[in-house]
Amino acid sequence: MPSSRIGCTQEFLRNWFPVFLWALLIFFFSTDIFSSVNTAGAFEPILQQIFPQLTAYHIERIHAVFRKLGHFTEYFVFGGLLWRALRLQNPAGTRSRRLVLSLAITMIYAASDEWHQSFVPSRSASLIDVLIDTTGGLCGIWSFKLRDSRNKRVSSPR
Repeated sequence: MPSSRIGCTQEFLRNWFPVFLWALLIFFFSTDIFSSVNTAGAFEPILQQIFPQLTAYHIERIHAVFRKLGHFTEYFVFGGLLWRALRLQNPAGTRSRRLVLSLAITMIYAASDEWHQSFVPSRSASLIDVLIDTTGGLCGIWSFKLRDSRNKRVSSPR
């Protein structure tokens, strides 16, 4: 195998491995292990210890909010990693194309993740979760984009 081909393979892996690894982590979080019933068994007793004055209803609501924040955060990172991989793969590419592609991949993966959850007995698919995931992804993409713009301004000569 020519050394230039090895270099291309190494560059591809360096760019895309974090994306694939994070996608696998999201897939793992969509299994029965991280269903609401299972996370409630760990999360809610801790909340009850910290805030004994809270009612069961309030503890369930807080648990639900944390789960939705988990969705947002997972996809915030995923979207940012996609932006980074696409930027490194094609530095000369336009930002708008990169933005659209990152967002499209994020949205498709979020929808496929919910579809996967529909086959897990203790889980269910939710359009709301796809919207939360996509919003998290968009915020991650935007955050990485802003960071890149800031770094570019700082590193460019004046």
